Amino acid sequence: MPVSVGEDPAAGDVVKEGRTMNQRMQTVLIAITAVSVTATGLLRAAEAPEQEHKKVAALVADWFKGSHPDVIIGRIVRTWSNDGKGEPSKLTLASVYRDLPSERDVSTALATEHNFRICNSIEEALTLGTGKLAVDGVIISTEWASYPVSATGQIMYPHRKMFGEIVKVFKASGRVVPVFIDKHIDDNWEDIKWISDTATEMKIPLMAGSSVPVAWHRPPVNVERNAKLKEIVGISYHTLDGYGFHGMEMVQCLAERREGGETGIKSVQCFTNEAVWQASGKAYDPELLKAALDRLSARVPEGKQLKDVVPNPVLFTMEYADGLRVNLFTLNGLANQWTAAWRYANGKMDSTLFWLQEDGSFMHFAWQLKGIEEMMLTGRPAWPAERTILTSGALDALLISKKEAGRVVETPYLGIRYKCDWEWKQPPEP
Repeated sequence: MPVSVGEDPAAGDVVKEGRTMNQRMQTVLIAITAVSVTATGLLRAAEAPEQEHKKVAALVADWFKGSHPDVIIGRIVRTWSNDGKGEPSKLTLASVYRDLPSERDVSTALATEHNFRICNSIEEALTLGTGKLAVDGVIISTEWASYPVSATGQIMYPHRKMFGEIVKVFKASGRVVPVFIDKHIDDNWEDIKWISDTATEMKIPLMAGSSVPVAWHRPPVNVERNAKLKEIVGISYHTLDGYGFHGMEMVQCLAERREGGETGIKSVQCFTNEAVWQASGKAYDPELLKAALDRLSARVPEGKQLKDVVPNPVLFTMEYADGLRVNLFTLNGLANQWTAAWRYANGKMDSTLFWLQEDGSFMHFAWQLKGIEEMMLTGRPAWPAERTILTSGALDALLISKKEAGRVVETPYLGIRYKCDWEWKQPPEP
């Protein structure tokens, strides 16, 4: 199925009842098939000729200044630069549904200024009160809201619930339109698989993911297309679910470029604290870790070691079906950026910083919206949903490993194969 920052605070204290891996791994191997846009059958993707503007509905948790809805969806009404002075979007925001609006809400004022509809239900947002699907695309963006937290520490955003409401409208209307899900598909494999399978079955063009893969590379290098890769080491920071997901998307957008395309992940393991340093030379290549560290703006103070400034390191290790090993470190105390280094099979190394504009207008979100717009206009995802199905599922398994004292978690259900034709391009300087 081809299809993709500010602070993500942990929120809520309701814990989802834990499910055993055996329960969650029923029907473990899934086949992710290519989404085709076809006019046959009751449920079909809209095939109207491309228009200058297409109407979208936004399903958000809360829309306040600096939130994900503000820096992504806000660009639809306030131009790409999010200040009313830049290039206008080719999308029209038709409606907004708010799941957990707060006193910080800015959408009510924006609705008056930009003539979009504030809706009391997802059905109303998609039908605009007509009883039938009346928009050309749907964007789900629920970051930064006080939802419950799962047993593995993930915020349980209502992506499956929202997607289910979207599906009801699609079925009642006899047609589907593209759907974009901001960041991860969902927080657990059962719901990730349901969304993926439903999109495949109904031929819903689906795209999801992080803004990090579209960000600036400093220096502007990338994994060589169709190269043989041996290992990737990435560095992340902050929370393991919210920011760890960004790190997972960073390393996966590099891994998917290798020879043969993506083969899937066969097992994962999470190391914490002293076990991270003890894994050096075994689970990961220390030379690659140094190369990734050297791309950070921050430096280990003279006379100190990395372990002195990072008291609680976390390491996510992923073993891929074709032998590739990918390692992602969370190094709070030192890192506040995302970097990656990689080694080719011939021994050559390279590395880069994935740079985000964390002040000003957060223009990395503009390049994410460019991809969303492309899908809404054409019905074809700009980058593959498989990337985010894989990263979402792997993150779930890694946090299970962490909760269960770092045991190896076998992931045959993540045997997801795909090839990515999407090509990263260095954005203009912000």
